[in-house]
Amino acid sequence: MPIVNRVADLQPDIQAWRRDIHQHPELLYDVHRTAEFVASRLREFGCDEVVTGLGRTGVVGVIKGRKGAGNDDVRVIGLRADMDALPIEEATELPYASKTPGRMHACGHDGHTAMLLGAARYLAETRNFGGEAVIIFQPAEEGGAGAAAMIKDGLLERFGIDQVYGMHNGPGIPIGSFAIRPGPIMASTDAVDIRIEGRGGHAARPHTTIDSVMVGAQLVAALQSIVSRSVDPLESAVVSICEFHAGNARNVIPQTAELKGTIRALTPEIRALVGKRLREVVEGTARMTGARIDLNLERGYPVVVNHAAQTDAAIRVARQVAGDDNVHEMPPLMGGEDFAYMLEQRPGAFIFCGNGDTAGLHHPAYDFNDAAIVYGTSYWIKLVENTLAA
Repeated sequence: MPIVNRVADLQPDIQAWRRDIHQHPELLYDVHRTAEFVASRLREFGCDEVVTGLGRTGVVGVIKGRKGAGNDDVRVIGLRADMDALPIEEATELPYASKTPGRMHACGHDGHTAMLLGAARYLAETRNFGGEAVIIFQPAEEGGAGAAAMIKDGLLERFGIDQVYGMHNGPGIPIGSFAIRPGPIMASTDAVDIRIEGRGGHAARPHTTIDSVMVGAQLVAALQSIVSRSVDPLESAVVSICEFHAGNARNVIPQTAELKGTIRALTPEIRALVGKRLREVVEGTARMTGARIDLNLERGYPVVVNHAAQTDAAIRVARQVAGDDNVHEMPPLMGGEDFAYMLEQRPGAFIFCGNGDTAGLHHPAYDFNDAAIVYGTSYWIKLVENTLAA
């Protein structure tokens, strides 16, 4: 396959970077070692500018092409990788497994960071493009909205970014393949917290109580029906209540209960509809049972929406790297990604790079597949060179 030959030569270095990062996982914004590792490599490569501390611990490298101004419509392209790990105990028993108990790179951000570093090294060596490539290393993708923090710190305006692209590894997608789609590709993610205040009492005298467990059970059943009876079957949404905490004795009806869950949707309209129906169900259940029910619905990441023209460009580049038969249109995923914030501000596209037959994301046995390095890195390089062709 037409991967970049120089990338094949760089693969051992990129793999070594990846495994070093894997051994030292850091969470959310506390990615100081990883950020310093990245910044040091970018300086070694000879980037024209290296900026740290953007969005608290984000790192940005600027590489200027040696050709003309580039495409009249695109002067600056942004490429983004995420750096943070997850609070999961690793179960791989690999020689380079996490050295920090309770933390691991279970989503492949170590691979994302290493591949983008590899692309930065190549681009800084060759500069075979016009305009500028802005290499973005972001903290706190796993729930901390690091993309929004970097945007708030002026990422897009400060570096004049015209278009922005992201990449994620995909377990189950063959090595050497890519998957992408125009429009919604990943879901919005909203958090649901419900606190039920009933009236506790003896289990043998339920008629004197307002049973918070019964109220919670009714709520779970009713909330799970929102998607099946309020959302158009041709649309997509998820309501999942995943925590139910109540009581501490078998013969005491508890005074309180707490429910926690998540809402996912692929359009702003469905997101709003599900939120509206959830509030109505909670209010109705409170009236029906006499319990006090407090709802906190916290909006999380928006829908990841790929722009049409940039998706077409990403597909063309992926086909150059992997061949026509190895670039697939995928169905949307109900997982979330804070790259959505960047795509709300600038046109761009998010693509998946095959990780092969591996454990799934966020699984204790997951590991980024180093065989994917040459494909992901080559994609980044060709994307810059094609988009910023002189």
